[in-house]
Amino acid sequence: MSTDIEIAQQAKLQPIVDIAKGLGIGEEELEAYGRYKAKVSLDVLDRLQGGKDGRLVLVTAMTPTAAGEGKTTVSIGLGQAIHAMGLRVCNTLREPSLGPVFGVKGGAAGGGRAQVVPMEDINLHFTGDIHAVAAANNLLAAMVDNHIQKGNELGIDPKRVTLRRVMDMNDRVLREIVVGLGGPADGVARPDGFLITAASEVMAILCLASDLQDLRRRLGEVVVGFTRDRQPVRARDLKAHGAMTVLLKDALKPNLVQTLEGSPALVHGGPFGNIAHGTNSLVATRMALKLADYVVIETGFGADLGAEKFVDIVCRQSGLRVDAAVIVATCRALKLHGGAKKDRVGEPDIEALKRGIPNLMVHVENVRAFGVPVVVALNVFTNDALEELRGVELALDVAGVRHARATVHEDGGVGGRALATEVLEALKAAPRPLEPVCAPDRPIKEKLDAIATRIYRAEGVRYDRKAEADIKLLERLGFGALPVCVAKTQSSLSDDPKLRGVPKGWRLTVNEVRLSAGAGFLVAVCGEVVLMPGLPSEPAAEGIDIDASGRTVGLF
Repeated sequence: MSTDIEIAQQAKLQPIVDIAKGLGIGEEELEAYGRYKAKVSLDVLDRLQGGKDGRLVLVTAMTPTAAGEGKTTVSIGLGQAIHAMGLRVCNTLREPSLGPVFGVKGGAAGGGRAQVVPMEDINLHFTGDIHAVAAANNLLAAMVDNHIQKGNELGIDPKRVTLRRVMDMNDRVLREIVVGLGGPADGVARPDGFLITAASEVMAILCLASDLQDLRRRLGEVVVGFTRDRQPVRARDLKAHGAMTVLLKDALKPNLVQTLEGSPALVHGGPFGNIAHGTNSLVATRMALKLADYVVIETGFGADLGAEKFVDIVCRQSGLRVDAAVIVATCRALKLHGGAKKDRVGEPDIEALKRGIPNLMVHVENVRAFGVPVVVALNVFTNDALEELRGVELALDVAGVRHARATVHEDGGVGGRALATEVLEALKAAPRPLEPVCAPDRPIKEKLDAIATRIYRAEGVRYDRKAEADIKLLERLGFGALPVCVAKTQSSLSDDPKLRGVPKGWRLTVNEVRLSAGAGFLVAVCGEVVLMPGLPSEPAAEGIDIDASGRTVGLF
């Protein structure tokens, strides 16, 4: 089979104006970026205000492994399958970050015959949204240091500046740095550091803002640091939020592209699922729900991170509801969770498979507990043993879980037809109210304990000294009623990436709790998770190049 980039480059794309027309978007509501991608005016939301919403299908997964689950690929393939059935559908996806693209994880445009295109553009600079987020964040950071240098009227404590600079690249040496070195004209020396752009509060705000004025208000609420008597200083105190909004006003508009089979997709925003709330923008999702009868939305990593945060943060802030959920699993990943070696996952091992199935079942139980009907998508690799596929299906049958095999990577929408049929059946269930893990007005520790014990299956929570101090300060300042966004490894239900399956006898370790007042949540940093990734020993960038004709090669 051809590589992903070869398939994408061979595809015959439709003009984006035609994709827009099929979705009910007029040419005057588009801002074209070439022939095959465009930004959509927010006026579309105003025009469709009061119209009926489509059904929202949330795609999540079992705990990710190095073997790959194909969550984005299945999401796109499911959208293609529903489109092929003659139904009005729209995918909503996050934009890829350059860090993983040039690192190890890869892009976020799907794979094989289930991709959004133009794949190269989407995986690289796209329409510049992520760069705009970095510019807005770093403008604020520059204004903080300038204020301190120019008299510090607000009394910001240089040792208590919490805002970090950002860049959209994996660069571990920038995690902890010192700025302001040099002479008096070079600023005040203080500790600082970088986050990857996708982990920034500005990215979270872009993806949770309901409109331009809400974006401006939220940016003004960003707490950049504290005074010596521990009072918060906000972006609006520095008069920075207006300029930040100007930098982001075009980035707030969703990006319209297409799948390989010509179905529409809105690709917008890029918060990571293990260190942020992990879902594309609210404006893109709301727009899709007004334009299509079915919207397929993907959330970051496993259901313990993506689905939980979607219910407890996104739905709570926006009023969205989830009509059905798809949990993606593979035999390979299940075997890894059952103790199989990474280099042996392609070989039949029914015992390892059986030991790994409980990990999938935890995610099924969690999503069901939210009050959402569940379908498991068994993403099939060409060399999967029939005995193993049947073993997973039998376990799901015993548990009363809807399921279907998916071969979308190889077959595109045709390979997602069985999954689409099961999803459409699941959508016939009577709607139930969403059940969040814990009410947001409960104390911070109570919320963390509920997430740790109910979602991760931990025995409880352990707090480092800094986390204890953070919680005490945040509750004293009145931020304790915000929901909690847990930043932890995506590779385990626990906070230890080495623990597979369903770990027992462990406690979630909370190192610190950060305030994202503009985004409307707290970030609990757990275990050894880092907010600025590093490159692997052999970065994917080493294999990416351009040929004599100017075509990109080696991009997956």
